[in-house]
Amino acid sequence: MKIELGITSFGDNGDIHTESSVLPAIPDHERIRNIVEEIKLADELGLDIYGLGEHHRTDYAVSDPVTILAAAAPMTNHIKLSSAVTVLSSDDPVRVYQRFATLDALSNGRAEIMAGRGSFIESFPLFGYDLNDYELLYEEKLDLLMNVNRNKFVNWEGTTRAPIEHKVVMPRAMQETLPIHIATGGTPESSVRAGALGLPITYAIIGGNPGRFKYNVEVYKASLKANGFNADDAFISTHSWGYIAETDEQAAREYFPSTKAVHDVLGKERGWGTYTEAAFMNEIHNGALYVGSPETVAQKIINIVETLGLNRFMIHLPVGSMPHDKTMNAIRLYGEQVKPIVDVYFQNK
Repeated sequence: MKIELGITSFGDNGDIHTESSVLPAIPDHERIRNIVEEIKLADELGLDIYGLGEHHRTDYAVSDPVTILAAAAPMTNHIKLSSAVTVLSSDDPVRVYQRFATLDALSNGRAEIMAGRGSFIESFPLFGYDLNDYELLYEEKLDLLMNVNRNKFVNWEGTTRAPIEHKVVMPRAMQETLPIHIATGGTPESSVRAGALGLPITYAIIGGNPGRFKYNVEVYKASLKANGFNADDAFISTHSWGYIAETDEQAAREYFPSTKAVHDVLGKERGWGTYTEAAFMNEIHNGALYVGSPETVAQKIINIVETLGLNRFMIHLPVGSMPHDKTMNAIRLYGEQVKPIVDVYFQNK
């Protein structure tokens, strides 16, 4: 039994405020170059996928994941290169396909798309879209993306853009079709949609007991079956925040400041309370933080893979503006020590 292990990143880049000091954000140009180094290392260590997010705000350095993934493509050999996510509602599906088809050529057939609505709404006013069309934009643009993915000559009609009448879309991907995964924070509607379309699904689990997503997985598989797909062929992924160091204590100590910084920024926007060290430790022991020594993180990955029946697990690394050397060390421990433990366990299943 093969379980894919990978990394997701948003190019987090905000200031980190501690009780005694402020660690300033890494300049965007430096953070972007760091990401390419991280992808290269992940590939060298045999990790299976690297997914890069799209954001349009000051605390993230990446607004165009495909360009960065394309820069890493010639430096890597086997790792799959994906968005995490492409904010499809505020993009042009034709251009999305063209960009990823180009990435597919540069990577020799390793491009993937995680299509989602994103966790922020900044892209809607930035690109001139109406939030009142939130659901319709996503539904129609996903339909168009799938059409383009299947057909060199596209015929399509909807309500959110002009129709396309037998127009060629080039270049074509090296793969017969680009893998498209539905990415979701866990709404049941997304599980139903992915199942109805027969697409793989990726759940973002960033808080609470990950086991509660078992219901979402059941909804997804039921939707697959109801729409004529084989639920046994379902491809299910998750990603969660995490960090690896030599010991549990070191990992928690190094990871807490940046995690708190990110959580508190989001908390001000969304009405959450201030993030405490007690809440942080509870998430490590009982929730969705995969933080600790290689042995601790490996066992927690094994547990969630078995609980949800996963095919792929991705650790979101880093969270916040963590020093590049610490991120690289965490990736090294993930590839050199966590992955072998997980691999051996599932090889014997």
